[in-house]
Amino acid sequence: MTAGPETDLQPAAPCAADSHDLIRVHGARENNLKNVHVEIPKRRLTVFTGVSGSGKSSLVFDTIAAESQRLINETYSAFVQGFMPTLARPEVDALDGLTTAILVDQQPMGTSLRSTVGTATDAGTLLRILFSRLAEPYIGSQKAFAFNIASADASGVLVVNGRKIEKGFSVVGGMCLRCEGLGTVSDIDPAQLFDDSRSLADGAITVPGWKPDGWAVQSFTESGLLDPHKPIRDYTERERHDFLHGGPVKVRVKGVGTTYEGLLARVRKSFLSKDRETLQPHIRAFVERAVAFSACPECHGTRLSGTARSAKIDGLGIADACALQISDLADWIRSLTDPSVTTLLAVLGQTLDSFVRIGLGYLSLDRSSSTLSGGEAQRVRMVRHLGSALTDVTYVFDEPTAGLHPHDIQRMNDLLLRLRDKGNTVLVVEHRPETITIADHVVDLGPHAGTEGGEVVFEGTVEGLRAAGTVTGRHLDDRAALKPSVRERSGALEVRGADAHNLRNVDVDIPLGVLTVVTGVAGSGKSSLIHGSVAGRDGVVTVDQSPIKGSRRSNPATCTGMLEPIRKAFARANGVKPALFSPNSEGACPTCKGAGVLYTDLAIMAGVATTCEECEGRRFQGSVLRYRLGGRDISEVFAMPVSEAAEFFRRGDARTPAACAVLDRLAEVGLGYLSLGQPLTTLSGGERQRLKLAGHMAGTGSVYVLDEPTSGLHLADVEQLLALLDRLVDAGRTVIVVEHHQAVMAHADWIIDLGPGAGHDGGRIVFEGTPADLVAARSTLTGEHLAQYVGA
Repeated sequence: MTAGPETDLQPAAPCAADSHDLIRVHGARENNLKNVHVEIPKRRLTVFTGVSGSGKSSLVFDTIAAESQRLINETYSAFVQGFMPTLARPEVDALDGLTTAILVDQQPMGTSLRSTVGTATDAGTLLRILFSRLAEPYIGSQKAFAFNIASADASGVLVVNGRKIEKGFSVVGGMCLRCEGLGTVSDIDPAQLFDDSRSLADGAITVPGWKPDGWAVQSFTESGLLDPHKPIRDYTERERHDFLHGGPVKVRVKGVGTTYEGLLARVRKSFLSKDRETLQPHIRAFVERAVAFSACPECHGTRLSGTARSAKIDGLGIADACALQISDLADWIRSLTDPSVTTLLAVLGQTLDSFVRIGLGYLSLDRSSSTLSGGEAQRVRMVRHLGSALTDVTYVFDEPTAGLHPHDIQRMNDLLLRLRDKGNTVLVVEHRPETITIADHVVDLGPHAGTEGGEVVFEGTVEGLRAAGTVTGRHLDDRAALKPSVRERSGALEVRGADAHNLRNVDVDIPLGVLTVVTGVAGSGKSSLIHGSVAGRDGVVTVDQSPIKGSRRSNPATCTGMLEPIRKAFARANGVKPALFSPNSEGACPTCKGAGVLYTDLAIMAGVATTCEECEGRRFQGSVLRYRLGGRDISEVFAMPVSEAAEFFRRGDARTPAACAVLDRLAEVGLGYLSLGQPLTTLSGGERQRLKLAGHMAGTGSVYVLDEPTSGLHLADVEQLLALLDRLVDAGRTVIVVEHHQAVMAHADWIIDLGPGAGHDGGRIVFEGTPADLVAARSTLTGEHLAQYVGA
């Protein structure tokens, strides 16, 4: 019997639509790109390689992804576009074959104190729905288990056609009202907020930015509740209560209606509703000085109300479930068998298993998003996209292997291939050879960094790259050899009873005077051991990948102190004030205030920066750009890469030894390609760390702690980093490196390996000794991968 024609699956006839299988870029000139032409196959995994600063991000993020986003925005209605910034078209002649681009980068996940791993993915929502269905006693819908929703009751009268109808509603939320769902409470020291010997009119309030004639203080002085000329120490008990705790009360200030609130409430709203790490340095210093934070005594840090915590499934409450390690939570979900939620359990189980497969099984759903590293944040976003029903879109990844142990890189590679196999185009900017070798297509940029880069030096297969003779091709199969001999220690840093996070009462002696590498799978306890028990000791300099404390106006010139001698050199050469040559002072463009770009905050969406039309991104007033030093104006100096600037300030009329000293240190740590004015917010974690290291190299610290310094480094630059570490040790310093890269492990004098697994499966020292001993023993995952790497 043959099937009827209505059931036959005949191959589709060739169609013109099938020919659109390439993303074509013609004449790309963003940043340092030099009229780049490239064709990228769709529904394939393409890896972009090249030395740091060669133009990879300019091509992938600033050209392809940026134009995709701009075209998508143009599909919105004119009304919606009126609330959005106008995105400039990238500097490119033509782009063809673009699809919707989804960026999965290493930027922090957000600054909201309410954001957790659970809220950043579907896992939190699915878990709340599960508890609303099965938990006993029944307390309400999934909102009853949400720490971001407060319980509320309201009633009123609705008038319809002259008839009064009483209406009422209630919302059952899970928020702890004591801490408002934050899990922490703050205790403000009033003595840090005001000088009680002064009156309000004399500047008694010492909160940063609150001036006697400012609007914030005027609400106190003109409220009629307080005498603005009376010293605070002479306030009556009632006046002091109104000053600190009063309100909210409707008042009029200079004829404008406003709400009066006490000083403590105003400070909480102004400064404590944001993540402290996002505050400007002087504001952050004030908060750290004036406010003490502790776990909420009502909810014990769970963020949830007592009602939400009381409903349980098999004796487990939602707060307990969110606090479980995700791998354990996945096992618990699999133990539930209620047939009414079979589909829900399956979807939630798949989401949790994705965390485990991606190497994040050691996290918990209640972990604050702001505490995640850049690599962890990127992988959490990846979990969200793995379950997406979207296909035929373009996923753009920025070094997805950052922070991954060699054992976990294979898992990441499998996930990238899964996204590709769903019919998506996957574009990856990457340095690790393990990921480069799985690519269907490779685009190698170079030949060098900065102005000497920006060209496509190879395009094709991995095998073709090996034979191409480019910097990447020559170093793709590089393998560091074990050192024939190791340095002798000069002493030891003793760590006893370390039990931070998942550490299990660890005792270890870290040798002094040598290069020590601390390794282990992600979540095994490396950072807990080093940052919890070594950092902070006398003489220990910790150089990590955390954002450099400063605003988005900061750049390498400002944060290293290099700008000061440069400003003075320009001032001397032109007979004017140094302040004219700072983008944060008198010479700044009045439109963008010296930022070079205008920032648009889109609330729940990511903010957007557009180039200032007044100064065209040069940051300075036109009158300032008339002054020159060595034939260059100050904006041209800001645009110089470090390597070029070092030569510029070393000779001729521009000779500035103080600037050269800083520039030489930046070049020594491998940042010769960075421009002096590049915003710090655009740097990778590894670049930020090396920038900090350059600043500390002029100091007197005896012990240096580095956290994954190879992050963002090209294969050819790792050798330069190893030479730098050797110079530090040979100069008499102790260097402790938390690292996954096998080349650094092989170069170490001593290795401390933690594990054997992550989370509660880790937290123990599984090996101490030389790299040769680790390879010979092969007793740990690290030992196995290091042995494969050195060919033992």
